[in-house]
Amino acid sequence: MTETANARKIAFATFVRRALEEARATRAWSGTEVSRRTGVSRQTVNRWVRGDWASDPEAERVVAFCEGLGLDPATAFTTLGWDRRSTPHRPETIPPPMDPDVEALLRRLVNPEVSDAEKFHIRETIRYLAYRPTLPVAAPNQGKKVG
Repeated sequence: MTETANARKIAFATFVRRALEEARATRAWSGTEVSRRTGVSRQTVNRWVRGDWASDPEAERVVAFCEGLGLDPATAFTTLGWDRRSTPHRPETIPPPMDPDVEALLRRLVNPEVSDAEKFHIRETIRYLAYRPTLPVAAPNQGKKVG
């Protein structure tokens, strides 16, 4: 292994370790929760932390890991020594119309006058709603008394 490849492994392992520590400290997420929220298996994350990989991590997994933790994937790409211009290209799609309430929340999240504590509560509420089990659909006649 070249010195450069080893340095990249160490840098990425440090990046992943810090991301996990931040998730534990600020969100009380376990390794299982990080895996569930990012879509990257615990085994893969553990290999990244140990620097135990023969070929570079898949870019899509790195992006999923970062986005699941609210991190900029460009930072991870930089630690891996990847050229950001060669990141996987996602096809252009037209985003669906945004609900006005969601737009209002997004504006609050980027507003520098909103406190970090309030932004934290907004994010946690959104995460709760995004990952809670789907509620059962009520049958049309449910709840009506017969007779």
